[in-house]
Amino acid sequence: MLRRRWVKPLVFLLCLIPLALLTYRWQTNQLGINRAETIARFTGDWTLRMLLFSLTITPLRRITGWNDLIRFRRMLGLFAFFYGSLHLLHYLAIDKAWFWPEIWDDLTVRRFFIMGWTAFLLMVPLALTSTTAAIRKLGKNWARLHRLAYVSAVAGVVHFYWQGKAALWDPILYGVAVFILLAIRLGLSLLPKRPKVAASA
Repeated sequence: MLRRRWVKPLVFLLCLIPLALLTYRWQTNQLGINRAETIARFTGDWTLRMLLFSLTITPLRRITGWNDLIRFRRMLGLFAFFYGSLHLLHYLAIDKAWFWPEIWDDLTVRRFFIMGWTAFLLMVPLALTSTTAAIRKLGKNWARLHRLAYVSAVAGVVHFYWQGKAALWDPILYGVAVFILLAIRLGLSLLPKRPKVAASA
């Protein structure tokens, strides 16, 4: 089922629905009084969600045996980077209007912004090494590098929590999700690996 040609394009289109919804709400003036805050919150939420979706793939594959789920992990990770880039671009272009002195102050003084930049910068090498050529070149080091996705997720949750503008339950729920994924991943890593069955002639 998951290997059918139409499944991957369908997942791609589903990942674009948040952007389409945001665009529609922008065009129809449904973003509320503080449009900038709504867009920042929306893109930040979907960055975390896509990152969590991508991190769910490996434990779900190991638990269920649905190995074909691996086909969607890279796509979901890149969409996390995409929405994170939109979140950052909105901050630079709309919130700060490219006023670099104020941006620098945020990066050196306000822990909320420092943690947000940290979460994004950790995703940059992951996005750059998501090509098939990079996977082959890095070999086992690719898997080690991409464990930074968990660190980025933690930084993103802390960034959200330190913002303090939204209900604290939202970042707490994201934090619980990250903790559960980390616990499952750690538990799976401690299990003995299944011996490979030799292929019959």
